[in-house]
Amino acid sequence: MEDITIEELKHKVDNKEDFLLIDVREDWEYKEFNIDGRLIPLGSLQGAIDDLDDWTEKEVVVHCKSGGRSAAAKEFMVRQGFKNVRNLLGGMLAWQAKYG
Repeated sequence: MEDITIEELKHKVDNKEDFLLIDVREDWEYKEFNIDGRLIPLGSLQGAIDDLDDWTEKEVVVHCKSGGRSAAAKEFMVRQGFKNVRNLLGGMLAWQAKYG
């Protein structure tokens, strides 16, 4: 699945589309700024993966600060059988630069 731009994600959020947004940053980063994604820090993702079984066929968007950790999260989830995982290009740095 292709990765997603901040503009595409903003459109999905604004239109309340059905997808799972996962923030793989650390708790303190999430507290500083977030866009209401489900917080699952990258180091905890392996332990939480079974809780996400309902989403294996549905769209999942993962994001972090700049896109590196979420790229690793996407790769891991795809290896676990998720069919539609997209990484937010530029992460929260790009989102905040455009949407504050």
